[in-house]
Amino acid sequence: MKIDQYPNQEKWQELTKRPAFTREEISKTIRDIFSEVEKNGDKALLEFNKKFDSAEVENITVSIEEIENSKSLVSQELKEAIQQAKENITKFHASQQSDIEKIETTKGVVCWRENRAIEKVGIYIPGGTAPLFSTVLMLAIPAQLAGCKEIVLCSPPDKNGNINPAILYAAQLCGVAKICKTGGAQAIAAMTLRTESIPNVYKIFGPGNQFVVAAKEYAQNYGVAIDMPAGPSEVLVIADEQAIPVFCAADLLSQAEHGSDSQVIFISTDVKVFNETIEEIEKQVKELPRNEFAQQSLNNSHFILLNTIEEAIEFSNLYAPEHLILALNDFERYIPSIQNAGSVFLGNYSCESAGDYASGTNHTLPTNGFAKNYSGVSLDSFVKKITFQHLSKEGLQNLGKTIEIMAAAEGLVAHKNAVTIRLNQ
Repeated sequence: MKIDQYPNQEKWQELTKRPAFTREEISKTIRDIFSEVEKNGDKALLEFNKKFDSAEVENITVSIEEIENSKSLVSQELKEAIQQAKENITKFHASQQSDIEKIETTKGVVCWRENRAIEKVGIYIPGGTAPLFSTVLMLAIPAQLAGCKEIVLCSPPDKNGNINPAILYAAQLCGVAKICKTGGAQAIAAMTLRTESIPNVYKIFGPGNQFVVAAKEYAQNYGVAIDMPAGPSEVLVIADEQAIPVFCAADLLSQAEHGSDSQVIFISTDVKVFNETIEEIEKQVKELPRNEFAQQSLNNSHFILLNTIEEAIEFSNLYAPEHLILALNDFERYIPSIQNAGSVFLGNYSCESAGDYASGTNHTLPTNGFAKNYSGVSLDSFVKKITFQHLSKEGLQNLGKTIEIMAAAEGLVAHKNAVTIRLNQ
């Protein structure tokens, strides 16, 4: 871990840098994968399953029998936890539904906006060392609430050719019918280009490693939208003198264990809390099953002492974290100052894990500084906004002169004539 005590602001920009990757090499790999999937479809996916996941798979599509069998492979305790999380996530996202409101901008001119679900969406769920069944809930629930007609889920198979049963259970619980055994950039390529088993979609959602992120970005060249350019997970914790070091350490490690490319930032204004948190991290990391990932992540992470909470908030806004934890006594006071963050956790008991799983907010969030210009996934992510307007005869008479003057000033005579001809009638 990198420790900085009271760095001057000239150094802040350097401290906000994330671990960098060799983009050129990744980009070539992505182009090759897309080309192979475009040429060979399912055959390419089966070969990539062998190459990247050491998985022998006969059929890309998960069968109804496999989905049914998954129910018996998930403990009752986990089923109940998933169901409670589903209820909370549904409740929070359902509250984002809005009524149609018609506005009369000028007498006789009525404008309004209506939502239309994106008809076909793709959901990518990482498998591997951490099968994120919770992400199924975070993406499938708002997709269902929005009214998406077709939801395609892709996830990498294990060495036995199976998708984690908790992923299958969560998917069927959320009404996802099309589940496919393919992961990585090839899954993104399949949902972009279509294969014999996987239809193409209009928008792709879900987190992943650097190859998945690069593939999602590349998919936009084919007219497919993505949720956001989300990369490795990250958290920034701001702590004052009343923060509890053992809690702070646990929160930092909860993100560090995601992978070696994850990053955590700890900022404190209190030397005692600062030192005790570092001691706690060194103690707790040894007990983690994924301590190797966590330790590698800590090597890329920063622990910073600053003079004031105001400075800490300013640094956080510059960094724009995916997750921001305010382990502060008077956190309400600082809420208006937060400009850039994916999701914010307030006080000593609002652990980031709550948002990851079951509080109700979405955990698919912008990373790598994109919280400056992207929001996390919400119900709005799965809909388009279409505007409507109706002008009565009186409405056009009231607004027509304004339109004619503006069109003429821009030199667009046909635009002006579309109004003039009507007015002359």
